[in-house]
Amino acid sequence: MSLFKARDWWSTVLGEKEEFDQGCLCLADVDNTGNGQDKVIVGSFMGYLRIFNPHPVKTGDRAQAEDLLLEVHLRDPILQVEVGKFVSGTEMLHLAVLHSRKLCVYSVSGSLGNVEHGTQYQIKLMYEHNLQRTACNMTCGSFGGVKGRDLICIQSMDGMLMVFEQESYAFGRFLPGSLLPGPLAYSSRTDSFITVSSCRQVESYKYQVLAFATDADKRQETEQQKLGSGKRLVVDWTLNIGEQALDICIVSFNQSASSVFVLGERNFFCLKDNGQIRFMKKLDCSPSCFLPYCSVSEGTINTLIGNHNNMLHVYQDVTLKWATQLPHIPVAVRVGCLHDLKGVIVTLSDDGHLQCSYLGTDPSLFQAPKVESRELNYDELDVELKELQKIIKDVNKSQGVWPMTEREDDLKVSAMVSPNFDSVSQSTDVEVGADLVPSVTVKVTLQNRVTLQKIRLSVYVQPPLVLTCDQFTFEFMTPEMTRTVGFSVYLKGSYLPPELEGNAVVSYSRPTDRNPEGIPRVSQCKFRLPLKLICLPGQPSKTASHKLTIDTNKSPVSLLSLFPGFANQSEDDQVNVMGFRFLGGSRVTLLASKTSQRYRIQSEQFEDLWLITNELIIRLQEYFEKQGIKDFACSFSGSMPLQEYFELIDHHFELRINGEKLEELLSERAVQFRAIQRRLLTRFKDKTPAPLQHLDTLLDGTYKQVIALADAVEENQDNLFQSFTRLKSATHLVILLIGLWQKLSADQIAILEAAFLPLQQDTQELGWEEMVDAAISHLLKTCLSKSSKEQALNLSSQLSIPKDTSRLKKHITLLCDRLAKGGRLCLSTDAAAPQTMIMPGGCATIPESDLEERSVEQDSTELFTSHKHLIVETPMPEVSPLQGVSE
Repeated sequence: MSLFKARDWWSTVLGEKEEFDQGCLCLADVDNTGNGQDKVIVGSFMGYLRIFNPHPVKTGDRAQAEDLLLEVHLRDPILQVEVGKFVSGTEMLHLAVLHSRKLCVYSVSGSLGNVEHGTQYQIKLMYEHNLQRTACNMTCGSFGGVKGRDLICIQSMDGMLMVFEQESYAFGRFLPGSLLPGPLAYSSRTDSFITVSSCRQVESYKYQVLAFATDADKRQETEQQKLGSGKRLVVDWTLNIGEQALDICIVSFNQSASSVFVLGERNFFCLKDNGQIRFMKKLDCSPSCFLPYCSVSEGTINTLIGNHNNMLHVYQDVTLKWATQLPHIPVAVRVGCLHDLKGVIVTLSDDGHLQCSYLGTDPSLFQAPKVESRELNYDELDVELKELQKIIKDVNKSQGVWPMTEREDDLKVSAMVSPNFDSVSQSTDVEVGADLVPSVTVKVTLQNRVTLQKIRLSVYVQPPLVLTCDQFTFEFMTPEMTRTVGFSVYLKGSYLPPELEGNAVVSYSRPTDRNPEGIPRVSQCKFRLPLKLICLPGQPSKTASHKLTIDTNKSPVSLLSLFPGFANQSEDDQVNVMGFRFLGGSRVTLLASKTSQRYRIQSEQFEDLWLITNELIIRLQEYFEKQGIKDFACSFSGSMPLQEYFELIDHHFELRINGEKLEELLSERAVQFRAIQRRLLTRFKDKTPAPLQHLDTLLDGTYKQVIALADAVEENQDNLFQSFTRLKSATHLVILLIGLWQKLSADQIAILEAAFLPLQQDTQELGWEEMVDAAISHLLKTCLSKSSKEQALNLSSQLSIPKDTSRLKKHITLLCDRLAKGGRLCLSTDAAAPQTMIMPGGCATIPESDLEERSVEQDSTELFTSHKHLIVETPMPEVSPLQGVSE
């Protein structure tokens, strides 16, 4: 912050809620009085043109009514105002006003009044040009070295330069590669236009090159172009400054040299005529405007730079000479002679604060008033300090930015699933088949303790389960208020969801005294959908392709008591066998051993085993909890069904590869289709018709191929989505079996789920295979590593679709092998140490050499090959987890 403030000489506020920019301010003797006194000309985006002649009675006076010479509403927004010799036949100064679609040139004159009101000013329209393109900014000067008159160049929003020779339009040229317009200035010494392109480089174009280049306005061939006139527009020089420019100014205080000043977003540059950098200065604050002016020291240039900290800095070349504080952020700054006072600094803010000031050395210092001394009462101070500490502690508890774990929740979210189906099913557009698809109602209740706002409830279920409504919004909830919303869930597709769990997520804001907008927070609640929503009682099957056996430590429970809603009335006596038929058509059979403590699940599809297996374990745990038995446990002693799992992985990967091929082929056909269209369009536009040479037939055939390929891509995407859903079901089953097999804790199972289920939905760019391979490779090289040599290996940081799934399948097999040999999953830093724990049963250590690893991979491949086995109604012998089970 500067010690000195800008000395206010005269100031005013323009209009109400008007907006201004850097081109809206100009200083000149616009009424041609010839006394060397400048007038302040201001245009606003609201279309108001104002001309001031400040002459305060004493320094710091506000604007008087007689200071305003003229105020006219021109209706159109004023982008820029300039003063120059814009009218032919006279060298008087005129005012040019740039609108978005129009350029107007006015003469400003004053007539001496006959009464005490003084001189009256008016403007007269000399001529105007209607623009075909939306204007951005303009510059003026003696283009081409003309004498006694000024020309105007307007830059449009699409990068076209339009040159006007006073009352007539000269030519228009498009700047090459223009994307967004930048600031524009004219250098009379080199007779060139200088701008900054969207490529963040300063570009200079000679006026003569622009004049003789190809006409940009007329796209069709003109007579001159047919005669061979017109050249390619070539840039004179360029300089990359690496940032966008706010303004450009050309300074020439002597005939020997001129300088090009460019104000960037973080620096300002001084360039020579040929584009070489003379000097540059890195700015500490974000600039808003600047103005170079002559210096008293020979060979140097002074520059005024305003910034967004309400400061105005004065630089001599790169040296900061003065800093002064302004009452506003300037967007335009000018220096002129007002009321016989030279060097007055005129600044304009974006909201219309116009100030004329000068630099002074009268500091604005604040002197603290003297405080009466009094004796201190330390006992009272101790009491006051304790009270303040208590207030601070209470505020931190109640208004902390982060939620406190020990505090009662601001919002309680609960979900209740109806035990019965809807009387009228809400299912629509189902693709299940002939079965009647039921729907079940779920009610979510919100109970808030404090005032909440912007409450948004989002509900998620696993596809192909769908909701009748998944978004609910509440603008405001008063304290101790309860809101309940209901929706229905049903199965839409012909395949099974990977989970029956749903999730209700509530995002809300809690307003505080310090933050009225509220602190954003999130609460969630999970709910479980009934199995009967997707499943019906079915006929048990004696044979099946895929079978699993789950061991328990308790006597078998009657399946009728576990699944009361799935009892088949025709077979009530068979309490140890139950059949399930999913709405998609697949069947699963559940058998309970009469003599051993085992349950068997079997089906024709491997992934269909997951839901019934998971439901069985959950219902067994709930059953024994109700009985008061706490030591119930399940285990899995069979061989891991990796071969069936790998088949699903291969099918999913094959669909991904097929999708890439189809999209590539579709892209080729689309390119071919557009090329044929261009050929046909050229033929149709030709004045002398030529034979189509079967291009129409080729176009029709290509169109049919594009449609067919687009349909194939959509079908493949649907198949890929279904395959990924089945793969997730199988992945859940494999994780469950590994957890039962190795008796993994909940934290270890969570690590497996994070590694095997990283995506809710895969895409062509980032798929399941590469993500899982990277995650498993990380586990193998950290917590499951054999030695420190493996830990030193770096994983690839870039994920891409693999050539095949052999590497992934190898790593999954190796993961199971190392878990079987004592490895344990964890994410702590201590996990980097090689695992030395040995499982009971005499497992060998993990081999070190490549030859040993190959042998282990062969053994593990044989080890985890799935065996089809049947239930034997006799007690089964205890086996090692590493041995294949043949029952």
